[in-house]
Amino acid sequence: MIGSERGSTRVLKDSSLRGYLLEESLAWLLRFSGYRLLVHEDQDPAELVTEGQTLRVRGRGALHQVDVLGEFVFTPAFSMPVRLFLEAKYYQTRCELEVVRNAHGVVHDVNENFMTGAGTRPRQRYKYSYALFSASGFTADAQKYALAHQISLVDLSGASFAWLLGHIGATATSLSAAQQHLPKSAPFPLNWMRAELRKELATSPLDLLPSVSIPDGKFKQAASAAVTEFAAVLRHHSDAELLLGFPAAPFILPLAASDHRGFLEYAETRPDHTVRIRRRGMGAAAEWTLSPADAVGAYELTFKLPEHIEEWISGIGEKERRRTAEVKEQFLSAITLYRMNGTGVRAYQLRYEASSLSRAGAP
Repeated sequence: MIGSERGSTRVLKDSSLRGYLLEESLAWLLRFSGYRLLVHEDQDPAELVTEGQTLRVRGRGALHQVDVLGEFVFTPAFSMPVRLFLEAKYYQTRCELEVVRNAHGVVHDVNENFMTGAGTRPRQRYKYSYALFSASGFTADAQKYALAHQISLVDLSGASFAWLLGHIGATATSLSAAQQHLPKSAPFPLNWMRAELRKELATSPLDLLPSVSIPDGKFKQAASAAVTEFAAVLRHHSDAELLLGFPAAPFILPLAASDHRGFLEYAETRPDHTVRIRRRGMGAAAEWTLSPADAVGAYELTFKLPEHIEEWISGIGEKERRRTAEVKEQFLSAITLYRMNGTGVRAYQLRYEASSLSRAGAP
């Protein structure tokens, strides 16, 4: 599920801790969005390899390390089961083309890992996809390449995710400060921290978690408190604050809800409903909102589109209104959301139909 130790550094910097915490947060997010997390080779010995705390997926030419790997609980009609690589980047600068190119190479090699012929043992085949999450966004070249090769990019730098990145930063600072209580020769117990987080967030079956313990003392007391508080904040936002929307487009929409329960209460009674979509602002600062067509105040979901799409919309002033309408009709006409609940996975369909809204006199 999550990446390896990446070296046995004695003291972990805040930046490294932020990256690890983001990975664990995204694993939690994926679990709440209709995916079963894959964390160990025992869950699929034919495709997965566990090396220490590192999970790898077999490709045709190599083994590939993954940050987070999820298997979608539904199999689309006339298709193979879907699995999603989810990679987290907590850089101070935008992710560049090289990162996206590497993602394309990985997913292409893994999807090619299938042999046929006499004597070949039949086995299940999967359709692997790839999503990159970045705390600082992506360069223009990275976005263009991702769109061409259907790599989903999710920019976490907007206001909707400020609470998440802010809490990651505060927790990383607390964990970094706690290191002063470790013996000088002792490395930061990263495996312990991750095991504790996965227990708190239920992102790994308990029987697949490694048995990791550390001596009692000031470090354990401070680090345990930081991990417990971090998990509590994520659970507090679990109702609907973070939703992943899947449109008919080569990208994923992270959706922020103005009212956690308002969305769920409305969607539970109307899981398939028509929505209004509005765009506010221009260029990279533009934000989009979704609300139900027949009850505007019931809920509002906010999201951002990839910057290169916004640049195209705003590129020619007199065409901006028409291009906005084209994006709504071509990319946002149907957005599917999946949410885990006590009985399984619930699917919601949000449909944009310009003709029906026009008849009702709404924008």
